Amino acid sequence: MSSSTNATTHHTSTIGSIGTPSRRNTELALLVFAVAIPVFAYANVGLAIDNKVPAGLLSYGVGLGLLAGIGHLVVRKFAPYADPLLLPLATLLNGLGLVAIWRLDQSKLLQSIDVAGDKASKQLIYTAMGIALFVAVLVFLKDHRVLQRYTYISMAGALVLLLLPLVPGLGADVFGAKIWIQIGSFTIQPGEFAKIVLAIFFAGYLMVKRDALALASRRFMGLYLPRGRDLGPILVVWGISILILVFETDLGTSLLFFGMFVIMLYVATERTSWIVFGLLMSAVGAVGVASFEPHIQTRVQAWLNPLGEYKASQAGVKDGIVHSEQAMQALWAFGSGGTLGTGWGQGHSELIRFAANSDFILATFGEELGLAGIMAILLIYGLIVERGVRTALAARDPFGKLLAIGLSGAFALQVFVVAGGVMGLIPLTGMTMPFLAYGGSSVIANWALIGILIRISDTARRPAPSPAPNPDAEMTQVVRP
Repeated sequence: MSSSTNATTHHTSTIGSIGTPSRRNTELALLVFAVAIPVFAYANVGLAIDNKVPAGLLSYGVGLGLLAGIGHLVVRKFAPYADPLLLPLATLLNGLGLVAIWRLDQSKLLQSIDVAGDKASKQLIYTAMGIALFVAVLVFLKDHRVLQRYTYISMAGALVLLLLPLVPGLGADVFGAKIWIQIGSFTIQPGEFAKIVLAIFFAGYLMVKRDALALASRRFMGLYLPRGRDLGPILVVWGISILILVFETDLGTSLLFFGMFVIMLYVATERTSWIVFGLLMSAVGAVGVASFEPHIQTRVQAWLNPLGEYKASQAGVKDGIVHSEQAMQALWAFGSGGTLGTGWGQGHSELIRFAANSDFILATFGEELGLAGIMAILLIYGLIVERGVRTALAARDPFGKLLAIGLSGAFALQVFVVAGGVMGLIPLTGMTMPFLAYGGSSVIANWALIGILIRISDTARRPAPSPAPNPDAEMTQVVRP
């Protein structure tokens, strides 16, 4: 019995890049739909109001498409592995918001009280400024971890932004809330930018202190209670939110900042007790301030009894209390919309008057697109939050995880407090719906937020570098019997 041995020489191949494809072509395809849908809606509004295609359709479509294209090219160049859904989703919301604002611009009622007229063209300019800031974030912020160096500078910057509306001669009181600063004919809402700066501070601070904050001293009713000396950070942030509520009478910003910190604290420590403490402290603070602050009392009363407030406002009741009719009108708008809505341009949400294109723009969507349209809008918001949370899960560094979850949490909270207020779930807060509502500060700040999330997702999804070839493994001998 004999056997033969054959020796065959093989060259080993070098292992390539490990990771996922860039998905930029997917993003481009989604952007085409994100631009086409608002253009189609724009044409629908014009046909419903004037029975003809609006004259500005081409310029609107080209403008929105150009801005979306610039954003896509910058992402393709500077963040090639970023999440492919964030940019198209934000573009779609921004485009639909422009359509709704233009639709309200056509209202003779809103034009008569100087609430409408050229707001859509201004919002398009604000959108261009937002895209410019989005581009700047991606071009100059090469690595999100650089922001960790500015943890305490961010805290100081956020405090400055929050205090600016209280400076005499600079702050402006708009409908009872002191959240604006006015420079000439321009008004800016610093709180929109402060939420991003505060998220950077919270992420940097909690990354360092999370181990200490996660320690528990005793167990009570199934909860691990934190140590007394570790309650300091949450007490400080709670105090700041209460001061904002007292001096600026801004319920929305107060809830947003405190809620964002509690979310990030929970993610950093994995302690449910922080959520319980946060809810209790926010409830105590809100009830305490509402007991003596007339502006907050007015919002709570409009929430508890919207029909009574509407009747008092229509009757011109003079009892020293400001009676608001908007909460009831918003509910009527949602009710008249039904399941499928009245159709673009065929509703009457302009009856809400001065807040129709800002605080209450969601009522326009509810009336003209119905329950189905509102669910679609909320689903788009939910997808943005989901992609932000997915980015946090994929991030390889703790700072990036906390920053992504903080920005996503702030975005989700803002959508909740605005939608909840307009729909009557909670008292009105005076904040604006991200990307949809008229307002330069909001749209610019939220484009910056999307830019930071895209930068973090690019770092998280970027494939690992190819391993260096081993010279000793150039040749292998495979022996076959």
